[in-house]
Amino acid sequence: MKKNIFLLLIIFMFQIARLVGQPQTVHYVLSGKVLTSNSTDLEVNLFNLESKLLKTELVNTSGEFKFDGLASGSYYLKISRNRADIYNSQVFQVRDQSLLLPTIMINDKILETVVVNKVRPYIERQEGKIILNVENSLQNIGGSAFEVLEKAPGVNVDANDNISLRGKGNLLIQIDGKNTPLTADALADYLRGIPASSIEKIEFITNPSSKYDAAGTAIINIKLKKGTKKGTNGTLTTAIGTGRYIKNSNSLHINHRSNHVNLFANYNFAYREMSNDLILNRNFYNQENFVKAYLQDNFIKTGSHNHSGKLGLDYNLNDKNLFGISVGFNSNIMTPNSNSKTTILNSESVLTKEIETQSNAKNRWRNGSINLNHKYSIDSIGSEVSTDLDFIHYFNKSDQNFNTQTTLPGQTMPAPYLLQGDIDGGLNIFSLKSDAIKVFKQHWKFETGIKTSFVKSDNDMVFYDYSTDNPQLDVNKSNHYIYKEYIHAVYGNLSKKWKNMKAVVGLRAEHSNVTGTQVTMNLVNKRIYTQLFPSASITFDLSSENNLEVNFSRRISRPSYIQLNPFKFYINATTYKTGNPDLNAQTSLNYELTYSLKSKYLATISYSKTSDNITSVVKPIVEDGENISVQTDENLRSASYYGLYLVAPFKVLTWWDLNTNLNLYYGSYTGNISETQINNKGNFNIDINTVNNFRLGNNYSAELAANYKSAEVYAFVRISPLWSVNIGAQKKFRNNSTLKVSFTDIFWTNYYKGLTVYNNYRENFSSKRDTKVVMLSYSYSFGGGKSIQNRKTGGAEDLKRRAE
Repeated sequence: MKKNIFLLLIIFMFQIARLVGQPQTVHYVLSGKVLTSNSTDLEVNLFNLESKLLKTELVNTSGEFKFDGLASGSYYLKISRNRADIYNSQVFQVRDQSLLLPTIMINDKILETVVVNKVRPYIERQEGKIILNVENSLQNIGGSAFEVLEKAPGVNVDANDNISLRGKGNLLIQIDGKNTPLTADALADYLRGIPASSIEKIEFITNPSSKYDAAGTAIINIKLKKGTKKGTNGTLTTAIGTGRYIKNSNSLHINHRSNHVNLFANYNFAYREMSNDLILNRNFYNQENFVKAYLQDNFIKTGSHNHSGKLGLDYNLNDKNLFGISVGFNSNIMTPNSNSKTTILNSESVLTKEIETQSNAKNRWRNGSINLNHKYSIDSIGSEVSTDLDFIHYFNKSDQNFNTQTTLPGQTMPAPYLLQGDIDGGLNIFSLKSDAIKVFKQHWKFETGIKTSFVKSDNDMVFYDYSTDNPQLDVNKSNHYIYKEYIHAVYGNLSKKWKNMKAVVGLRAEHSNVTGTQVTMNLVNKRIYTQLFPSASITFDLSSENNLEVNFSRRISRPSYIQLNPFKFYINATTYKTGNPDLNAQTSLNYELTYSLKSKYLATISYSKTSDNITSVVKPIVEDGENISVQTDENLRSASYYGLYLVAPFKVLTWWDLNTNLNLYYGSYTGNISETQINNKGNFNIDINTVNNFRLGNNYSAELAANYKSAEVYAFVRISPLWSVNIGAQKKFRNNSTLKVSFTDIFWTNYYKGLTVYNNYRENFSSKRDTKVVMLSYSYSFGGGKSIQNRKTGGAEDLKRRAE
């Protein structure tokens, strides 16, 4: 049956390709001339009214250029040199069979200054996305992808490494358009292994259309650097620094591009030592009467060795066919060592027991991936068919050792409880994705596509009790879990553009077939369902510089593999983690209204309503007469978000740029967990981030960044206010090298603390990571060439952050 569905989807896609592949006759030619004393490296880029790059041509020695094979329509030009735009034309109409533009005059003396100082803004909006240009920020040097996200505007990371955007969690995190297959702490470890120097930008897609996978309340896509210039060129970067412990990252990026071939490669290595001081004060009650308290002091030190790389080839067979292949790998070894001390007090606050757990582990995460892709250009106005085939294999192995010592008052030191675990896991992902775009006359456009994927996760965990001379298998902690997931999707988007307005409506259908098998407990959980995900947007051009956009979408967040596994994962004697096989997928309705001025000043009003909101909780239970804290996930009945997001860049002085964004939102939660009911509980939140850039002359520059987040009520948790200040400076040299220095969280204030409250439980917590860090970085760029259009990256876009 599954093979038949797969075959039908393939046949359907070929029929769509045949349908939209009917050629459209075009006979229009556009030509022009650039008048300048130096036409070297000048390239002319042709765009349509949707700001899509259609063609790129280099001017000849006489400054002339020509575009042929065009359709009748509206276009505009950008001329650039060395990746910097130096000329932007007005919109013009191509109606005659041959159009000669007026001569374009460029002042070379002014051009030298413009090219040297051309810098992308820190935050910008492009086609429904908010773009954070990471490579322009000094506060991110020498850090990791995880730390970049921690400092990103509107992003918050809690004490358990859960990432949220503008108050909403359960996000879809992607690397170059591909979902990361991990959740919470495992995802954090993976992102900590990616050097910030390898990141070009981060895309925040808060209300994706039906073209995107329906998973996640929003999408955060981390785009890695990739060469775009002709010729052979590359960049070598190294950084070293220290906070409480040493940190080092290194990256090498090489690219070779000719007329028909683009070959690219990158390699990254990072070694980082991190720490976390986790303080917990847990108080248990019975009908509001104090029963006992657990005072816990946890210190975790983790070493990380990460190797990652990618090798790819794009080949232009002709003007219509582009083939590509890429292979990638990632190897991350984490060595967490922790010491946990728990003091237990009775109802009279008298010491009754002390428990100390020392643990060490060696966690190895490795993955390899391969992507095959093809793009067929039907015409020169944007009609095309693209296909991606992906296979990704993840492997994880972990060796864990726990030494627990329990002492009673006046008791001599008893024998310790020794536990050793061996965890083996694997994850295989297959994905086929094909999209077709057909552009019609009168500015109509139709997009359609299919996607089919299969995911299998197999994790086997074995624990032995070494407390005696004869080690015994601990069946209560050993665990074998197998997860299989089939998702088939089809979508269609129809858009129409008028003179001052554009409308897009879309619908996506996804069929999910999920089976979780708990081998150890002989439990099988199977779910099959089909859901529809509509989307719509309307854009109004109020003037040449004023834009208003309204959009709507329905989204889904499916539980991760580990969130559905009901087995208990041992943390220490008083805490364990478990999944919830009854966890439902959450769905949300999202609305946004965005006003844009000059594509720089932004104001977004948003509202979303989420049903069965998946929430990470730490809740109390009584097990074998003992009070235990359990980390798990539960469904709240609903969650609502009301938000206002503002972006305002200012040029304070000719040498001083100020980028400020303000995120105001109200989160409201309703549900029942651990016999505690909340109804529309929440509060108003303020999150402000400001980045000051200073150009000091002689190729010196500096940066001062600060952020503040007010206290937040998230369901049963109240998080205290936090703030931080980061500074940085750089010097660019004539040999294409750059020296940078940064000092992040200089007052060591950017850490989480707060309070969790249930009817019979209160927990005060504080999680202080090693965020006060000084880094020194040096990068050298070699080679040269002419920059041209970026090539897209792969298509496994709808899977896999839900693995462990």
